[in-house]
Amino acid sequence: MTVSARSELASPAGANSGDRVYTPRRAARVLLVDAAGRVLLFEGFDPARPGHRYWFTPGGGLDPLESAAAGAARELAEETGLLLDPAELGEPVWSDATEFSFDGVWYRQEQDFFLFRVEFWQVDTTGFNDIERRSIADHRWWLPDELAASGDRFYPPELPALLGRLGQSTTADQDEASC
Repeated sequence: MTVSARSELASPAGANSGDRVYTPRRAARVLLVDAAGRVLLFEGFDPARPGHRYWFTPGGGLDPLESAAAGAARELAEETGLLLDPAELGEPVWSDATEFSFDGVWYRQEQDFFLFRVEFWQVDTTGFNDIERRSIADHRWWLPDELAASGDRFYPPELPALLGRLGQSTTADQDEASC
């Protein structure tokens, strides 16, 4: 089941869309979740605003004519080293639209999120492109409740609730998790 939030645009940069010109963009993102129920997020920043740090899921813009699943698999390989056939991702579990500025350009991005579970994954960022090397500072596996309580900025803002709806464990659930 795909949940959609396309009717409400999130605004990571606090933009007022009334007088801005936006570059349209399609993207695909992956909720990569390990056996402990943690989601992989990258800590990044806008090169035009280095102090504006935030956590986000693996993924990125689609190439022309690229399907969302193919783009998600490609981005996952480039950003984490995890190689998947796009069919392994199944259907998107969530879709939304967001408006944001990055490196001086304003974007209106429609994006699909895929859920993929791994037992464990050692993240390999050697496939980062130049802009990723310049704008991604770290990565971390987060439990949904840790993320919600962190006080850190993360995108999408609905991420902890979305993971909860998808059946992800919280810290309190870990003691009761079944085999």
